[in-house]
Amino acid sequence: MIRRLALAVGVTVLLAVPATAAAAPGKEAGQGQKQAKAEVPKATVKIDVGGLSGGKATIFDTVPVTGTVSPYVEGQHVEVTFYLNGKQLLSRQVQIQPGPNETGTFESSVVVKEGGKYAVAAKHVATPNLGGDSTVRKSWTVSFPKLNPGECSDVVAAFKGHLAKMGYVSGGGNCFTARLGREVLAYRKVNDMDRTQKAGQGLVKSVFEGKGGYHVKYPDAGEHAEVPLAKQVLVLIKDGKPFAIYPVSTGKPSTPTITGHYSFYRQEPGYNSEGMYYSFYWHNGYAVHGYAEVPNYAASHGCVRTFIADQPRIYEQLHFGESIFVF
Repeated sequence: MIRRLALAVGVTVLLAVPATAAAAPGKEAGQGQKQAKAEVPKATVKIDVGGLSGGKATIFDTVPVTGTVSPYVEGQHVEVTFYLNGKQLLSRQVQIQPGPNETGTFESSVVVKEGGKYAVAAKHVATPNLGGDSTVRKSWTVSFPKLNPGECSDVVAAFKGHLAKMGYVSGGGNCFTARLGREVLAYRKVNDMDRTQKAGQGLVKSVFEGKGGYHVKYPDAGEHAEVPLAKQVLVLIKDGKPFAIYPVSTGKPSTPTITGHYSFYRQEPGYNSEGMYYSFYWHNGYAVHGYAEVPNYAASHGCVRTFIADQPRIYEQLHFGESIFVF
């Protein structure tokens, strides 16, 4: 009886041992130990600016920007931002393409349309698959070409546009016409430069930067004309700003142009017997009129001579009763 009981207890103990041993792994799993997550790789972004000469890009050039992101991770983008004079000019989201040695590549560009200091930077915003990084700004400045009569280009067209903003209205198109040459002459006269029609690099740069406008002497006089004798230009003004500026020749020392404030009162279309073309009178025989000879200095008999090609337009821009200030 006692022997049977001992056997039974022994069997029970033997059966219990595997059960206890099997429970050990289950207990460890029940503790919910977590597997370590894969570490997100850090990003390294680099950029390079191409197409420069001595740290400069010629106006209206396309400046290419290339860059790399290491390591390459599929589906990532960088933000490429361009700046002009410290202010954001534009920003683009550019997809990263696979490159050599597990490195991603990207490209962008900007057209240099204005003078000033340009810069570019690139940034990768961190994602679940790749860390973030950004570059410092890389900068460059702008160089300008001289422009020649007869030349046709986007630079010439933009040059005309910048002149027009200051009142030197040189017509449309993208060619260096005779009209543009006269407006260059007017610009030079206003800014006390040599009185030629040459558009050198320095002049082109100043125009693109918006420098060299005419300073109105009577901004509160409504729509009117001003003739500063020292400058030898005719300036038409509206709302306190010049909207047309023309090179002229006023009275020579022996027959000077009368100074003062007058009003236009009589028109005379076409040529008269004195060779005056489309005359608009403002005092006795004094008039604004076209003439065959318009030298770069005061040479008239007292009138304000304009170029024949400009005068029909001037004739239409002036009005009866409008003031003219000669000083």
